[in-house]
Amino acid sequence: MPADHAPTTAGQSVALEGVTKTYGSTTVLHGVDLALDPGELLCLLGPSGCGKTTALRCIAGLEAVSAGRVRIGGQEVTDVPVHRRDIGMVFQQYSLFPHLSVAKNVEFGLDMRRVAKAERRTRVGEMLEIVGLSHLAERFPHELSGGQQQRVALARALVTRPRALLLDEPLSALDAKVRVRLREQIRAIQTELGMTCVFVTHDQEEALAISDRVAVMEAGRIAQLGTPEELYRRPASSFVADFVGLSNRIDGELSGERVLVHGAELPVLATPSGLTGVAGARVTAYVRPEHVRLGAAGNGAGADGADAAVVLSSGFLGPIRRTVVQFADGSTLAAQHGSEAEFRAGERVAVAFAPEAVTVAPRI
Repeated sequence: MPADHAPTTAGQSVALEGVTKTYGSTTVLHGVDLALDPGELLCLLGPSGCGKTTALRCIAGLEAVSAGRVRIGGQEVTDVPVHRRDIGMVFQQYSLFPHLSVAKNVEFGLDMRRVAKAERRTRVGEMLEIVGLSHLAERFPHELSGGQQQRVALARALVTRPRALLLDEPLSALDAKVRVRLREQIRAIQTELGMTCVFVTHDQEEALAISDRVAVMEAGRIAQLGTPEELYRRPASSFVADFVGLSNRIDGELSGERVLVHGAELPVLATPSGLTGVAGARVTAYVRPEHVRLGAAGNGAGADGADAAVVLSSGFLGPIRRTVVQFADGSTLAAQHGSEAEFRAGERVAVAFAPEAVTVAPRI
């Protein structure tokens, strides 16, 4: 993408206000409130069936809301048909026209809007340059890789200069390396154009890497809305702590505003409702693997806040290692550490914890 390429469009605000969606007796969205600033990229993140795609389809007009309102650019569009909402959409299935060239695929939306031929050529050329496909303008979809086809679909969605761009798991069909490269390109293009973007994914790494903010959805509601850093470092619930990133679930006991786990006392982000002031309450603590410290068993195992365990496995992951250990009670724990520290299966180690605040939930 040329560094001196001038932005060709700017996004507008997008909002859901108390949006509810029901199918018969089943409620898929429960009064969802969500507001995006112009030019913001927000990910709807959650497991299958949480309502994230339904929320996106309500913004697009592909689903009629049962209650609430949808606004784009401050204008209510709740009852406006999809073709009049002036949005761009990219889906997991690229849906390119097989009989049209790359350039003609990108041009299609402009042709439907009866844009003058000279302007169509100019805008198609600009967009192909932005997505890095100028040299493939005359190719046909079957002559392209999956990543190239997805960039054509992105260019087709953006060339009409929509008020917002909606992407529904657009990278899930691609292999890992292409997915990472393309998500970085999407982010760069979105930033360059100032485009407001709603990006649906179930991949938490993808959401954290690409977003200004993330809305984690659970059973048709927003469990937490915040920056990637806020969600990872200060999850608002055990669901968010468990879904965003990796967490060890460790049995513990509350002691004031701290939790006792394997001989260590860790600060608690927030005491669960109903457990405030309940000394010795049995809870589950969610501890990130990178906050687990492993050392030689002879250097304090079973003392000074460290507990003893036996290594079950240790895997090399390039710059880091992931080591799983087992305690005498049979419980296991994963630690993430620098790859220079190598532990072997069967080795006895000392386990301690970084003094980071953790999320806790009543033990079930």
